[in-house]
Amino acid sequence: MKKEIEKMRSQEMYYFSDPEVEASIVRAQKLCARLRGLTISDEEYRPLMEQLIPGLPSTATICPPFHCDHGHGIVLGEGVFINYNCVMLDGGFIKIGKHTKIGPNCSFYTPNHPTDPMERREPKETAFPITIGEDTWLGGNVTVCPGVTIGNRCIIAAGSVVTRDVPDDSLVAGCPAVVKRSLNQ
Repeated sequence: MKKEIEKMRSQEMYYFSDPEVEASIVRAQKLCARLRGLTISDEEYRPLMEQLIPGLPSTATICPPFHCDHGHGIVLGEGVFINYNCVMLDGGFIKIGKHTKIGPNCSFYTPNHPTDPMERREPKETAFPITIGEDTWLGGNVTVCPGVTIGNRCIIAAGSVVTRDVPDDSLVAGCPAVVKRSLNQ
């Protein structure tokens, strides 16, 4: 029988009230709270960030404040830069490719609650992964919804809400975001 945290990572319905899931959330909340009082130049910043996000490349930068549900569901490539006040609800994996730039106030939401209102009263949800390609740029205040994949070398305009997959080399804008043009060289 699968643990709830395994169901969470497998896109199955899981109970977020499960003690192991709750402990993971509390751990991340405490680390994020400690990071809020730091800058990227403080000595304590890097060790705390590496504790929060295992395997964090030495060339990746995340500007506090930063908020996440677990931290261990975030996978960043070399040279990723994440600006201030990013929110990553990482029940599902959030993978960001090399040299991608994330503007301030961006949000990545992997959880998806039941559509039935009675079922939604229960502490359960599913989580669908988000994948962002390499050399992509998300402007400020971009929201990426559950299960979305954004390709390589894309530009997502500030304020966009990305609800569906984006092909490589696309300029995307709007709410919901749509491809405005190709960026092929």
